[in-house]
Amino acid sequence: MFDVIKGDLEQLEEHLLQDVASPEADITEIGSHLITSGGKRIRPALCLLAAHGGPAFDLARVLPLAAALELIHTASLVHDDVIDAADTRRGAATVNAKWGNQIAILSGDFVFARAFALVAEQNYGGFVLKALADLVGNLSVGEIIQDRNVYQASRDVADYYARIQKKTADFLETCCALGGEVSGMTRADVEQLAAYGHAIGMAFQITDDLLDILETEAQTGKPAGNDIRQGILTLPVIRAMEVSPDAAELERIVTDPEMTEEMAQRALTIVRATDGVERARAKADEYLATAKASLPASLPADIREAFVMVADFIGDREF
Repeated sequence: MFDVIKGDLEQLEEHLLQDVASPEADITEIGSHLITSGGKRIRPALCLLAAHGGPAFDLARVLPLAAALELIHTASLVHDDVIDAADTRRGAATVNAKWGNQIAILSGDFVFARAFALVAEQNYGGFVLKALADLVGNLSVGEIIQDRNVYQASRDVADYYARIQKKTADFLETCCALGGEVSGMTRADVEQLAAYGHAIGMAFQITDDLLDILETEAQTGKPAGNDIRQGILTLPVIRAMEVSPDAAELERIVTDPEMTEEMAQRALTIVRATDGVERARAKADEYLATAKASLPASLPADIREAFVMVADFIGDREF
C-alpha cells in the first residue's frame, strides 16, 4: 500500500524514536515503548503521499510535520487508554498498565509537546500550527461528546457522525491538507485532498466500530464489544435498537454502567442478528467511493494509486 513511500516511512521511524528521546531515561523508555508497539502509520503516510503530489516536495521539510502528526495521534491514544482503563493496545501493554495513570497522562503531555516543538522548529507558517491546534481541540471535543453520551440510549445518527468526524475524520483531513500545503499544491487541489481525507476518516471510524462488533481480541488487540462495555453506541448498535425484536433488552444492557461480561456478549449477539453491520459497511463504502472521486487530477499516477489502495485497505481491513 505504501511502497511508493517506503523509504520515507523508514526514515520516519528513526525520526520518531529520536523525537521521544529525553535526558530522562524513564521518559525515553516509555517513548520507545509507544513507538515500537506498532501502528499502521496511516496519518503520517497520508501526509507524505500528499506532499509527493506537490510541485515543491522536499522530504526534509515534510518529515517533521509527518512525525508531529503521528506523535499527536500517539499522545491522544495514551490519554484515551487512561480514560478507558485499557490494559492493551495493538496487543501490547498500555502505558497506564505498565507505569500507572499519572505517568501515562504526563507521558501523553510530553509527546504532545514534542509534536508541537517539531513544527515550531520549521518555517511552515502559522497556518500549520493553527491547523494542529484546531485538530487537538477537535479530538478533545469529540471525546467530551462521547463521554457525555455514554450509557445513553441515543438513536441520533447525526450525533454519531458528528462525533466520529471530530475523533477521526478531521485528523485524516488535516494530514492530507497539510501535506499538500507544505509542498506547494494549489488551493483547489488541497481542498480535494482534504475532502478525500475527510471521507476516508469517516469510513475508517465506521469500519473500526464494525471490527469491535465482529472480530476477536487476537485480531484487533482488544476484546470484541469493547465499545458496548464502555456504553459507547456505534452505528450497528443504533440500527439494532431500531429494528431488533430484542431492542428493549439491548437498550437495557447498553444503558447499564454495571454491565457484566455475559450482558455484553448478549448485546453482541443481538446486534449481529440484525442488518446493522451490513448497513454500516454500506455507509463506509459510500464514503470510500466519495474519497476516490475526490482525488485531484494533478496527482502522479503512482501517488494516486497509493491513495486508492489506502481507501481499499480501509474497506477491507480486519484489524
